[in-house]
Amino acid sequence: MAKLQYLEGVTTLKLDTEKCIGCQRCSEVCPHGVFMIENKKARIVDPDSCMECGACAGNCPADAISVKSGVGCAVAVISEALGKKSTCCSTENSCACEN
Repeated sequence: MAKLQYLEGVTTLKLDTEKCIGCQRCSEVCPHGVFMIENKKARIVDPDSCMECGACAGNCPADAISVKSGVGCAVAVISEALGKKSTCCSTENSCACEN
């Protein structure tokens, strides 16, 4: 299966580097390689690949990551890829979801 492409700049993913303890959990659990560890701190390297699954935030012991899992355009793009009709977003138009 080809890599899903999400709409640019719409992810709800946030990282508080001040809280990050460098445990690497986010980079271990992220299915799309959104995080990298540099200088003992996490860094978001590919935010547009975030599918907002919430694995990173759910596994962060320092509560340094927040994401509204299961919302936004990522859900719509995945639904389209699975042949389901999206109600608010698509890869052909801009995001109209209310989160």
